[in-house]
Amino acid sequence: MFSKIFSLHGYILLGFFSVLMIFSSCKKEIDKEIIIEEDLVQNEAEEMPYNNPIVGQRADPWVYKDTDGTYYFIATAPEYDRIEIRKANTINGLGTAEPQVIWTKHETGNMGHHIWAPELHKIDGKWYVYFAAGEVEDVWKIRMFTLSTDAADPTQGKWVEEGQIATERDSFSLDATTFEHNGKRYLIWAQSVREGENTSLVMSEMETPTKLKGPEIIITDPEFDWERIGYKVNEGPAVLKRNGKIFVTYSASATDANYAVGLLWADADADLMNEKSWNKSKEPVFYTNAEVRRFGPGHNSFTKSEDGEEDVMIYHARVYEQIRGNSLYDFNRHTRARVIGWDKNGFPDFRQDARD
Repeated sequence: MFSKIFSLHGYILLGFFSVLMIFSSCKKEIDKEIIIEEDLVQNEAEEMPYNNPIVGQRADPWVYKDTDGTYYFIATAPEYDRIEIRKANTINGLGTAEPQVIWTKHETGNMGHHIWAPELHKIDGKWYVYFAAGEVEDVWKIRMFTLSTDAADPTQGKWVEEGQIATERDSFSLDATTFEHNGKRYLIWAQSVREGENTSLVMSEMETPTKLKGPEIIITDPEFDWERIGYKVNEGPAVLKRNGKIFVTYSASATDANYAVGLLWADADADLMNEKSWNKSKEPVFYTNAEVRRFGPGHNSFTKSEDGEEDVMIYHARVYEQIRGNSLYDFNRHTRARVIGWDKNGFPDFRQDARD
């Protein structure tokens, strides 16, 4: 009996040590995986300097980097009722910066509904905000308006309403952006100009920061299939000057997972007010990538990295595809940031397959 017990005990000990060895081996593999995972996370952290999303539930984001290195952030608030600005010393810092409301919608009349897509610009030392708004009594009568302040800090200034930007056609218009080139200032915006279509991109030289000089030209219509899903839309222009060219990104189709970014370009020495000077990519340059949970990216702006060496794209996207109801009232379009590259031909590389 004793020998049987001893033998049984021996088997138990042998089993115990076998389990211990297997556990030890598994632990080494787990530790190895953890180390590998930590290395991957570290490498990703080094490759992706921005804590995305930068700001939650903010669409149509615009970031302006001032000469002192301060970043100012402005975007569409989900309630569509106000304009607010944040400031920080870094792009990541914008996520925790306190928003300062600089203007709220009117209770009656124009500038009373659908307060959309504000942009902040500093022109000759003065700050301007370009934005779109509807009327309380006619919420889809959307037009472009401006605010201004002489304050050094736009988050603390007293803002003055400069009124509507008058265009040749009095029709649905929004998403104004402005840029300077060769001593001239231009405005590009989205407007309903073609029968049976939603918006095209229109451009004009400016007489002042709040007044167009004309004439007005159409630089792109929603002509390709990928620009005409849900809505026939070209909107949200943003300008990037580099490598002897003027690049303009824009967004197309409905504001769901079909939303995507296209690209226009013109030579820097060309006549920008000649429609034939503008070229257009036949395919989107930045669009939904389900593998990295990026759905409907678009309405971007550009800024510079903290060291001033890299071009950074600021844009919005969702992390899911399915939307209930009207996509305009699904507020989970979050602001994101990504460094863009440049290819051998001097064109922007939006790194479509890369994570943020």
